[in-house]
Amino acid sequence: MRIGANNTIIKKKVYMAIETIKQEAKKLIDRMPDGSSWDDLMHEIYVRQTIEAGLADSKAGKTKGVADVRKSFGLKV
Repeated sequence: MRIGANNTIIKKKVYMAIETIKQEAKKLIDRMPDGSSWDDLMHEIYVRQTIEAGLADSKAGKTKGVADVRKSFGLKV
């Protein structure tokens, strides 16, 4: 029964995440100018996903400082 309860909780969280994504997608589309193409929409989604992934990595401590990157390329710090 505990597993069922956990699965229910997980499903609710996933559903809420999907609803949030749908809401954000609708907002993104509403902000786009009339006459936007499918490519324009795909670009906006790609940019949004990339930014969100970068922010999540930063929050999780999965980023490197500029000095570390410069060192790894043999550049002056």
